[in-house]
Amino acid sequence: MVFDDDNAVANGGLCLPMTLAQHLGLRELVDSCVDLGTAAGRANPGLKTMGLVASALAGGDSIDDADALRAGRSEAAIGQWMPAPSTLGTYLRGFTWAHARQLDKVAGELLARAWGAGAGPGDQALTIDVDSTICQVYGTKKQGARYGHTKVRGYHHLLASVAGTGDVVSVRARAGNAHTGRGAAGFLTEVFNRVRGAGALGGLTLRADSGFYSRAVVGAAERSGVRYCITVKSSKALRAAYEAIDEEDWTPIPYWLEEGADVAEIPYLPFGRRQGEEVRLIVRRVKPTPGTQLALFATYSYHAFVTDRLGKTLELEADHRRHAEVELVIRDLKEGVGWNHMPSGRFGANAAWMAIGAMAHNLARWSARIGGISDKVVTTPTMRRHYFAVPGHLSRSARRQRLHLAQRWPWREGLLEALRRLRAVEVLLV
Repeated sequence: MVFDDDNAVANGGLCLPMTLAQHLGLRELVDSCVDLGTAAGRANPGLKTMGLVASALAGGDSIDDADALRAGRSEAAIGQWMPAPSTLGTYLRGFTWAHARQLDKVAGELLARAWGAGAGPGDQALTIDVDSTICQVYGTKKQGARYGHTKVRGYHHLLASVAGTGDVVSVRARAGNAHTGRGAAGFLTEVFNRVRGAGALGGLTLRADSGFYSRAVVGAAERSGVRYCITVKSSKALRAAYEAIDEEDWTPIPYWLEEGADVAEIPYLPFGRRQGEEVRLIVRRVKPTPGTQLALFATYSYHAFVTDRLGKTLELEADHRRHAEVELVIRDLKEGVGWNHMPSGRFGANAAWMAIGAMAHNLARWSARIGGISDKVVTTPTMRRHYFAVPGHLSRSARRQRLHLAQRWPWREGLLEALRRLRAVEVLLV
């Protein structure tokens, strides 16, 4: 074994998302929006951000992993010079929380450009899932890393994603001891404005779990003209109300246990509302699994949510359960673009790392959608295995460079067609 090929390329397929990033003007957006003041790493923020995005798409979950894209001719394959890990670390350490918010502005404009280029919902109705996630850390000197309700040291980030596509609309870095709903109302107001500004012309719906059940969150949705369905927090009074529902008002739903689950609906006045301001409270009751401890003490377990949506009870209940797909987005962020590892001791650097990872996540999904790879959701790890991590060799002849990729690659036709489509992307830059 000899390491002697100066023209080898380990991740030849990164030309797909990097081509899209160039057409969307990511580097120029960062250069115009991110100003690190007098920080040591303030120069060329667009180039450094592009390098971090490429590293995340290649599977890097630490700053040092960016070195893999400096080997051979990988820089030519991604279309730019790749900064050294030390340079990228200095750049990230120049971020404060306010600077990370500048990256959030970049992400919003990037979303608008991608949706305008064909990745958006157009006039179709859009459902936004909001959730929070714990990103565990092990160092005791990381700013903002705290023990929260899960008894795990880490950060407790907010995110909002689009149901069905997994596009991450916005992320918000928070300390580990932040309550689930802390800052959620303001965060969601920004999200609603962002998706409308990005070109979502249809109706909007918010789905959330009980951590976001609050007057502030419901008020933010109502002020923005957004329908909502939010899981309610359990209480003795509510359980009594569920048990008081007449048996004939319960409607069976498909479940693995025969006659194991039913749905009913009652009017409800949350948050001290007055008579006439009722919303729909949709309740699902489930029989405990036979043989479990719960079966010894309860006849049913209850799960309920409030909503102002129109439609049939059964359809709304089934749709609300699909809120669980946001967990797949969180898994993709952690396993696909480095959210499992917060690399710095500085909170601002980790907030920037998280925001850049979300951009990389979106670029992978947009590359698949605009490139015609699949009309279904394709995760970042799958895109990496099938399309990004193609080994190759870069040659030069007649003053032209040619990238030679592995012969008989199973997904070669999809890669070539996607590259053709992504090269044809035209974006109206404002």
